[in-house]
Amino acid sequence: MPLFSEGKSKPKSFLLGVLSGAVEPVFGGLTVLVASHVVPAMPYLLSFAAGAMLYVVVEELIPEMSAGEHSNIGVVSFAAGFSIMMALDVALG
Repeated sequence: MPLFSEGKSKPKSFLLGVLSGAVEPVFGGLTVLVASHVVPAMPYLLSFAAGAMLYVVVEELIPEMSAGEHSNIGVVSFAAGFSIMMALDVALG
């Protein structure tokens, strides 16, 4: 729909949409083939993904939480939740 709203024709928009999704089964099959080789690196890959999500939260969501009348509630809640999760990770991990 975004391509169509930008002025592309319906058939071209459909074709480009199909082509953009065509890589999913290819890389899904590739992932199945190399999954056993990736297992030793999984903790590092997952920690990278967690760091990327934390970056998104800090960069995008906290500034939005800080805007408005009750700006401190969201930031303090995020900090408290993060602290609790880190304490649980240390205590249970």
